[in-house]
Amino acid sequence: MIRNRMAGRPMSGGLGLDILNQDELHEIHRASLEVLWHTGIFVQDHEALDIFAEAGAKVDRKTSVVRIPPHQVEGAISSAPEKVVLRGREAKNDLVVEGRRVSFTNFGDAVTINDPYTGEHRETTKQDMANLSKVIDALDVISIMEEMAAPHDVPPEVASLHAYEAMVLNSSKHISIGPLERETTEKIIEMAALVAKATRPELPEGLGNLPMSLITCPVSPLRLVDSPCAVIIAAAKHNIPCTILSMAMSGGSAPVHLAGTLVSHNAEVLSGLTLAQLVRPGTPVIYGSSTTSLDLKTASATVGSPELAMIGAAVAAMARYYLLPSWVAGG
Repeated sequence: MIRNRMAGRPMSGGLGLDILNQDELHEIHRASLEVLWHTGIFVQDHEALDIFAEAGAKVDRKTSVVRIPPHQVEGAISSAPEKVVLRGREAKNDLVVEGRRVSFTNFGDAVTINDPYTGEHRETTKQDMANLSKVIDALDVISIMEEMAAPHDVPPEVASLHAYEAMVLNSSKHISIGPLERETTEKIIEMAALVAKATRPELPEGLGNLPMSLITCPVSPLRLVDSPCAVIIAAAKHNIPCTILSMAMSGGSAPVHLAGTLVSHNAEVLSGLTLAQLVRPGTPVIYGSSTTSLDLKTASATVGSPELAMIGAAVAAMARYYLLPSWVAGG
């Protein structure tokens, strides 16, 4: 089992970036609760609307806007576990994710690649995913594997199934994957259960002991469309870790100033976390972020900018404030 080093602890040595103090974190939290209660969040999925309604949230069926009361959000935060163990296909690759413990993963999803043998710049394929999985498996610095490319040579409606197969057959590390439909999500869970049964017979079946977790993204601003709802609900029903990752862009799909962006981002993640805990209290949730700012000249995401670093440090601090593990994109 892997327990990586911790960063940013109050020690005499090392380097940390504490961008927000406790009062500022609390203000972002309070503002997020106000957004979720007074503005609400658009929820497209009918099952998710029913779940929120049965729990006591205010649901407007005509507009699909759900207003979540503050006590419900804070109860959900309290029920989510502080520590998550991400299982690998082999026990040596089990990863403990908690607090300030820092690990690294690859980024995704590439849509084109420079062919290493011909030099051709082309669309990525399933074989590329298999080859890249072997590379990532060999890199000790990468603790878990994210879906690194898109297999364009398979039907798009089953691409996630092919992606998971290519990764799990070529790496023994934990895999994080983001299917887009309810059916493919359930099929991937079935595949992972078969893998776990064959390779990790010492673990109890179910209970989240699968060599995979799910990752999904709310749509900014403040929208839980069909895909994230389906993934979050499936993860909760099966007790599978789920990363809820906002991809807001300040100046585009979020307020232009970073404080407002953090509130919008936080509200989106908390809405998904609340849905997960309403389905099954104790569902492991990872607080995710690929939020950055918009380049107003080119209308593109400024990945690698100082703003991205500031937002990343802030959302990691928010995750620690909530006692949740975090997943933060770099540039």
